[in-house]
Amino acid sequence: MASHATAVLERLARSALLPVCVLSGVVVVSGFFFPAIVGSVVSGRGWLVLSLLFFGTGLAYLALLPVKRPDADDSQPGAPYLLRVRHLSWRNWVGGFLARQDPVTFGVPVAVLGGFFAARLLAPARTGAAVTAAQRVLFRQFDWLFLGAMFLAVVYALFLLVGPWGSITLGGPDAEPDYTYPTYFAMVFTAGIAAGIVFWGPAESLFHYGAPPPGSGAAPRSAAAAVVALTYASFHWGVSAWCAYLVVGLPIAYYTHQHGAPLRVSTILTPFLGVDRLDGPLAKFVDVLAIFATIGGIATSVAFVGQQFLAGITFQWGVAVGGSGALLFVAGLVVIYSVSAESGVQRGIRRIAGVNLVLFVLFALLLLVVGPRGFVLDAGAAALGRYATDFVSMSFVTSGPWAANWTVWNWSWWFSWAPFAGLFLAALSKGRRVRTVVFTGVVATSAASVCWHLLFGGTTLALQRSGRADVLAAVEAAGGSEAVAGFPVLAALPLSRLLLFVFLALIVVFIVTSADTSTLVVSILATRQGVAPTTGSVVFWGVLQGLVAGAVLLVGGGESLQVAAVLTGGPFAVLSVVALVGLTLAFRRHERDRSTLVGRVRAAIGRVGGPPGDD
Repeated sequence: MASHATAVLERLARSALLPVCVLSGVVVVSGFFFPAIVGSVVSGRGWLVLSLLFFGTGLAYLALLPVKRPDADDSQPGAPYLLRVRHLSWRNWVGGFLARQDPVTFGVPVAVLGGFFAARLLAPARTGAAVTAAQRVLFRQFDWLFLGAMFLAVVYALFLLVGPWGSITLGGPDAEPDYTYPTYFAMVFTAGIAAGIVFWGPAESLFHYGAPPPGSGAAPRSAAAAVVALTYASFHWGVSAWCAYLVVGLPIAYYTHQHGAPLRVSTILTPFLGVDRLDGPLAKFVDVLAIFATIGGIATSVAFVGQQFLAGITFQWGVAVGGSGALLFVAGLVVIYSVSAESGVQRGIRRIAGVNLVLFVLFALLLLVVGPRGFVLDAGAAALGRYATDFVSMSFVTSGPWAANWTVWNWSWWFSWAPFAGLFLAALSKGRRVRTVVFTGVVATSAASVCWHLLFGGTTLALQRSGRADVLAAVEAAGGSEAVAGFPVLAALPLSRLLLFVFLALIVVFIVTSADTSTLVVSILATRQGVAPTTGSVVFWGVLQGLVAGAVLLVGGGESLQVAAVLTGGPFAVLSVVALVGLTLAFRRHERDRSTLVGRVRAAIGRVGGPPGDD
């Protein structure tokens, strides 16, 4: 009955969303490409509302389209079961929601977030000072922890690619993947990167160009500084970064699909606690920490990305939307990603990830066609070469404040996002070989990230050096905000209006693909073990993320909350090492007599080149 009522409501919603999307899209597209005709009619807040209506109704309509093929069997409560949201009747909506929540993993993160904002409101200076002091101690006194854990993750990933354990099929030798490989890659990449890649794509290399790292030997704003800048941007978003997700996600995937452990972050402790003891205090502490890190990280990202989107609205139409515009944007995002998360992986999350990847590739191709290809290719090649030759030395740089503010900060940020991104990677990886998971989660994703930074960052530096755009001056005029960096770059290129349109679409779609995934993951972690989340759970956590983002904009403390969330990267850096030790013990115990990739290649060559055997 509940499913039938839901289907009726979704059908009515689709019939309303489509015409709104078409009508608002006509106005928005006309405003972009014919601003002289439409621009004088619509106000600044009107452009924001229309843009949200266009992007939001389009994505929501896509999420609510029915699934063409039937869902997989739900008789066995595993990852596929937990990824499908349960639709309860309206009478059981509140009761079913409360009955399914774990009192610890649900209550503690909510209380901690409430306490943080209460402290921020009552004693803002002390709260900010306490968070800053904790950051200084962790990043400068324990920088070796982040650098060592990340390098270990890279070495372990490389071993899995070529070693004997890469041939393990998650779920058993007969298990089949639930998603095609392009869909698998799209969901892994877009969930784990968020809008940070859009936010920092034109900005990070620009900052390193203006102030090169100590010891690089490059003068500020020089040709050598451009190569160094692209090298470090690639380093911070490349192989090392994505390994943080892998070393949390792969152990969860192995224990969940191979040994029937629950789909939770605390599952990384399975070799030490056993499957039956993953409901104890230590396991719950890990899950609580994961929820806080996820909510804090995503909510602050939503707030900061909202500022970037509003900067684009102001840049395009020369109008200000005011403080209420940011809240309106956050509210619109909450509706979009909550609808996507509620529709489940098979519908909204999968489809919007596909749209995201298409827009990502389209924007990159447009930028390559109209941008300064010569500089991008030359500087990019030099940066890749330096990235390869200096990788080990960059991995262990501890040059005081710069390393703490950039490399160590980035590593802690990636580790703090590893719980939700790693859990999602684990949930999607049933039927995949370990080698495929490593290749997708590290090699393919980091290749996409590095290419983006070389292309967008290289274009930014080329325009800055040639004088076609003074991006550094634009950032300085905006109070040092990196949110504005991309817009003067796009304005200086041919097809600037098309580029800006796709760029703004990417901002929305990238944050939606991370926020819908994080909402679903947190709903799973806050629900009792083995019980799938309901619509009420998804709506609650989606709205909570929006409320936190709104509180950041109203009360302030966005940077403090972001730092507090990022500081959870410290415990997860330690847990990543523990997870790798446990995974190694489990592999040695259960996965003996497996050949390496090199051994399989040699065997294949021997079969081809050797003498024919007797039949």
